[in-house]
Amino acid sequence: MASGLLAQLREIFEGDAGVRKVADDPVLSAELLLLFRMILADGQVSDSEMQVFRRICRESFGIADESIDGVIEYLNDFGYETSGAQAIGMFRELDIERRKELARHMAEIAKADRQLAENEVRLLRRTLDLLGISPVDVVKPKS
Repeated sequence: MASGLLAQLREIFEGDAGVRKVADDPVLSAELLLLFRMILADGQVSDSEMQVFRRICRESFGIADESIDGVIEYLNDFGYETSGAQAIGMFRELDIERRKELARHMAEIAKADRQLAENEVRLLRRTLDLLGISPVDVVKPKS
């Protein structure tokens, strides 16, 4: 009981732990921003795309379910300060497996609603080109 109260007090003064995690990591912020832009690429936010985004946040980045709405709000509030090219630029220096993981996550979101819109394909293709990744690397299962 006391630890729950302490956790609530800490959140009041320090903010949500998931949002802090994203705010304190520019590469993670950039990746989530790119993933969210993929959700918006077709002009619609589908439930299936949001479910995939939430799963990626939880499984790949350890962001708790209760923090994801706050993370989305953070991306919405501060995402306008970072262009897609700037976000992608942060990944150019990372190892190839990390870049492939970003591309796979983007492809998962694009395919989530079972319809690939032209804007989604274009965004993914441009991202792959900028990251120096082959489309084969995105569809090939992780080893």
